[in-house]
Amino acid sequence: MIDRRLNRRQISVLALSGIGSLGLGLPAVGNAQGDAYPSRSIKFVVPFPPGSGTDTTARMFARKIGELAGQPVTVENKPGGNGFIGVQAVMNAPADGYTVFLGSNSTLSTNAATFKKLPYDPIADFAPITLLSRGPCLIVVPSNSPYRTLNDLIVAARKRPGALNYASGSVSYTLYTEWLNELAKIKTTAINTKGAGEAINVTMAGTVDFSVVDASGAVELLKGGRLHALAYTAPERTPLLPDVPTSAEAGMPGYLAYNWVAAAVPTKTPPGAVKRLAALFEQAGASAEIKDYYSRQSTTLLMTGATEMRKYQIDEIARWKRLAATTGLELL
Repeated sequence: MIDRRLNRRQISVLALSGIGSLGLGLPAVGNAQGDAYPSRSIKFVVPFPPGSGTDTTARMFARKIGELAGQPVTVENKPGGNGFIGVQAVMNAPADGYTVFLGSNSTLSTNAATFKKLPYDPIADFAPITLLSRGPCLIVVPSNSPYRTLNDLIVAARKRPGALNYASGSVSYTLYTEWLNELAKIKTTAINTKGAGEAINVTMAGTVDFSVVDASGAVELLKGGRLHALAYTAPERTPLLPDVPTSAEAGMPGYLAYNWVAAAVPTKTPPGAVKRLAALFEQAGASAEIKDYYSRQSTTLLMTGATEMRKYQIDEIARWKRLAATTGLELL
């Protein structure tokens, strides 16, 4: 059980890294050794393979922050083990600000609700920097599916509890779909796949009845007619798929499932380095290049700062823990 109360050190880190205290163009600050930070290359650790949404975000910010800091920023992919390999790489590195974790909802929230014994604490072990981006999901079915609306799917599922199945690319997607099941008062069966990409593939092939998937990975397939979308899990439609209804329009208000990416460092990182990193991320997020990129995506640039990121994490963990308990989800 994660203790949501913050200790004095965590509060100190949050206060130092919140965006309210930041200004663009802050001078370099000293690290624990007294050197100007950053005085050498910074490494972003991503717990997913190259090409993933988290990886793409990490590389965009690495390039821009490298320009702003005048030091190389590299991206190191450490996929596997439900994100544990990437987390461990960061935890084993010196807590000096030169190793930054670029994680997602799975490593920073849903893992806390789905594992009996998580080998790390996403709250206590990390000092938040900022929530970078957030992207909605899509509820999709095979292109030739008889279910043309979300209501069609729900009606069929209610008639045959447990008969319809869905592909789950990760524990996060299992939680998202079980949340849908709870709201719709239906029971469907999870078919686990080796990642989000395979979940999309088996849905296209008709091996499963439906799936909740990351919108960014499915847009082009929908445009090409290889999938059919029942709902977009955001308050407003996306111009990329103007004919796809929102969850509310499809009859499921409140179902707002998001994938998100955030930056954090080990809790013991010197506050000066955390503050400088936060300023660099804020400057990068304000750049024309990054703003322009996100204006063309289904993913939204957020740049919340540390305090809002921590609150969002805590709220997400509470939601998923409640859902795991009420749905009887088997913990890993």
